[in-house]
Amino acid sequence: MRIAYVCTDPGIPVFGAKGASIHVQEMLRAFLKRGAEVTLFSPRMNDPVPVDLDLVHCRPLRGENRAAKPDPVARATQQLALNPKVANALDTNAPFDLVYERYALFAHAAMEWAKQRGVPSILEVNSPLIEEQKQHRSLALEMEAATATSRAMQAAAQVIAVSPAVAEYCAGYGTEARVVPNGVNPDRFPVSASHKGPFTLGFLGTLKPWHDVDTLIEAFGLLVTDLPEARLLLVGDGPERERLMSRLSAMGLTDRAHFTGALPADQVAPELIRMSVGIACYRQNQPFYFSPLKIYEYMAAGLPIIVSRTGGLEELIGSGQFGLDVPPEDPPALAAALLQLATNNERRMAMGAAARSHVLEHHSWDGIAGSLLARAGIAA
Repeated sequence: MRIAYVCTDPGIPVFGAKGASIHVQEMLRAFLKRGAEVTLFSPRMNDPVPVDLDLVHCRPLRGENRAAKPDPVARATQQLALNPKVANALDTNAPFDLVYERYALFAHAAMEWAKQRGVPSILEVNSPLIEEQKQHRSLALEMEAATATSRAMQAAAQVIAVSPAVAEYCAGYGTEARVVPNGVNPDRFPVSASHKGPFTLGFLGTLKPWHDVDTLIEAFGLLVTDLPEARLLLVGDGPERERLMSRLSAMGLTDRAHFTGALPADQVAPELIRMSVGIACYRQNQPFYFSPLKIYEYMAAGLPIIVSRTGGLEELIGSGQFGLDVPPEDPPALAAALLQLATNNERRMAMGAAARSHVLEHHSWDGIAGSLLARAGIAA
């Protein structure tokens, strides 16, 4: 079984530490585990290859010069220019039994190549990239981006979306996508959180505005009035870090909080098991389309979770079996939920154990890969 994995998004270093990078790596691992020979095509392969992925055949695509910081039009043009390179690279490395692509702006060649040659294909859509680019960055050549998206989705034999909101985005291009949420790698979480030491609020992720760490920090400030020994652990890095550190300093909480900075994937689990609860806050004034990796990883680590009541996240806590949900952007409500868990160790432990059992049984990357291959008619 030979699989071509294509990721032409210039913002995703396939062997990096960001969430999207981890997603790519875990799917590669899952395919390898099922005996596949995997060839990876990407313009971002500058990071060291993890030891357990050294069997992946890496085929770098010559893309943009990121050091040159091209303007949006030049960058879009460079991404469009990757399409013939992808087709040529697939031709050179063929045959394949499956072409699997992570949806990227301006990309259509991989899905069309597979369709023209009668090869099964899967297009994985993780976000409404056109709308996301317009809202958070700068989108040039919007018509070309929409055309490429339509071409890729129409050519794909299967389209999968990480959330119902992303599936709706696909429907706008005339494609019915099957919802396949994100997962976890059980091998990364061999032990459950011990919940020893001071009650520790945990956050995992990139420090960007939509993760609403502001609400978490404000809630932390309220919590310490009732629970002075409480601590805050933030695992990750991002453009909001300095501002968030300044806010903690102004609140006199610097000595109670710790930022780890960005960590390699294999160093995340030890940090999670230091937490007492995993938190996923999101704002209410923006479209929500995520399938947050952090939530599944909190659960795999045996943590109860607290989520914002937005985007259907409350469905992930199993009617309160795995955690609690609170209104978005409501520090007092979040502080009250945290105090509930801090003062009821038995309940907190039961939630964490149930969460771990559920996610390891129903949301493993290996299970996801097996399901996808079966639907593609490929024996694994």
